[in-house]
Amino acid sequence: MKADLICVGAIGGAHGVQGEVRLKSYTSEPTAIADYAPLYTEDCGRTFDLVLTGRVKNGLSARMSGIISKEDADALKGTELFVPRDRLPSLPDDEFYHADLVGLTVYDTGGAMLGKVRTVQNHGASDLLEIGGPDLKTTVLLPFTRSVVPTVDLAAGKIIADPPEGLLPDAP
Repeated sequence: MKADLICVGAIGGAHGVQGEVRLKSYTSEPTAIADYAPLYTEDCGRTFDLVLTGRVKNGLSARMSGIISKEDADALKGTELFVPRDRLPSLPDDEFYHADLVGLTVYDTGGAMLGKVRTVQNHGASDLLEIGGPDLKTTVLLPFTRSVVPTVDLAAGKIIADPPEGLLPDAP
């Protein structure tokens, strides 16, 4: 089952002293995380039912089954929460789950391999693909826009990118 899990959030620590948690939601609509309960730890060792109780700075507050004290909540700080892929909605052809992009090989429009997607990040404006590869001294953040990434082929495990001039150290 682990291979079919998608991360939908993480526990940010305690919210108050009665066992509520601060919850970071990675769903497109933050409160939708409750629709996917029960949530699992990555190793499926724990399962949590979830009731949202409010909004807090940079997240939500929630009650989760089995968490009854501040100490319980703090002990789970940083724990990522997962759901089976089949509980998530199907996406349109031009949208992707971040988990599907990580590990894909990135090629330029001439067919030269640039590297692999290490992570997908979002700092507020749009998604960025963190690309690492043998010819790159450091990782590169590639804007995940249609103009920069015209092709994503999940079946073939590849992305075709047209990086902006100067983004890659060895780009002409």
